[in-house]
Amino acid sequence: MISVEEAKTLVNQNVFPLNQVEINVDDALDFYLAQNIIAPISVPSFNQSAMDGYAFSFGNINNQLPIVEEIAAGDTRIVEVKPTQAVRIFTGSNVPNSCDTVVIQELTEVVDGKLIIKDEGLKLGGNIRFKGSQIKKGSIALEKGTKINSATVGFLSTLGITKVNVYKSPRVTIIATGDELVKPGKKLEVGQIYESNTFMLNAALNKMNINPTIVLIEDNKAATQKAVSDALANNELLILSGGISVGDYDFVKEALELNGVKKKFYKVKQKPGKPLYFGKTDTSYIFALPGNPGAALTCFYQYVRVAIDKMKGSQDAGLSKLNLPIDRELIKKEGRAVFYKAHTNFKSVSILEGQGSDILKSFALANCFVYVKPDVTLINKNELVEVQLIEDV
Repeated sequence: MISVEEAKTLVNQNVFPLNQVEINVDDALDFYLAQNIIAPISVPSFNQSAMDGYAFSFGNINNQLPIVEEIAAGDTRIVEVKPTQAVRIFTGSNVPNSCDTVVIQELTEVVDGKLIIKDEGLKLGGNIRFKGSQIKKGSIALEKGTKINSATVGFLSTLGITKVNVYKSPRVTIIATGDELVKPGKKLEVGQIYESNTFMLNAALNKMNINPTIVLIEDNKAATQKAVSDALANNELLILSGGISVGDYDFVKEALELNGVKKKFYKVKQKPGKPLYFGKTDTSYIFALPGNPGAALTCFYQYVRVAIDKMKGSQDAGLSKLNLPIDRELIKKEGRAVFYKAHTNFKSVSILEGQGSDILKSFALANCFVYVKPDVTLINKNELVEVQLIEDV
């Protein structure tokens, strides 16, 4: 049995980005750039008015300037303006080369076609977005490894870029084992439970823009071996739920070995989720999660998510962390690290009631984990603890 830190190190050391693929920018949300983006144009590509008003030469701010033209946004004309003249201009318009300042219309007066400026605080260059002020042509616009979010899509579009090279997103299969499992909506018999792990893991993967294949199998050696074989042939990531412990009907570990999976670790000194398995083949990564739903979801966030982030090219894989004071005393046993389901208001953090590996009610209310190392047995009220933010925050 290894420590949490050793397990995470092994995941980081053994998981690598998948191949690159070129996709449309408007399909690239939540992917990671596989190459630096070099700006093909300057932004803005011309001196652009930031306000509705008048453009003029700052050296003549105290003069009454004849208004000789009007330039609307999208006007492509080259307008010649003398230093002693002004033009009516609108937000987004091209500022004539001879003009170096824009005054907003609210701080002006026009008398007999001449501009009178009443903005005492106006400075040279005011209200102009100068060419290349956001980014210059030929410079690095976005670095390799950047996660593409809504603003990234907008920025790439601003640069006129329609396609980008990104790391592929993994194809994923979830296999859930258990004779006792029944799909929600059906009648439960004595000894049966509603299957929740695949729904839960599917939702977590959907948040990462991954739509997995889901397979339910009985606790049967041959069925488990075949399901694993089929999944490994078509996926870069296989997640198994249940059947990884040491019971008479737990066939997952043996099925993985028979399919050539090389074990990297099995069992982690943690609570919940001790019977966690991680392995790999030449083409796939495999996580076998505990069957208890609270333990399975904890292991997903702590390990599987890290692996997916790395496969997708993230250079900052895993949950975001911060230190916050705990709102009450916490006592735990020595020996295993614990991931406590918790809730934070970002001023302090509260451990929730119901920490069992089978419990999802508290998980449904949690927005973070509190991570406590194995040798810690007492945390005093208001003491700082490590808080790991769950992705929905």
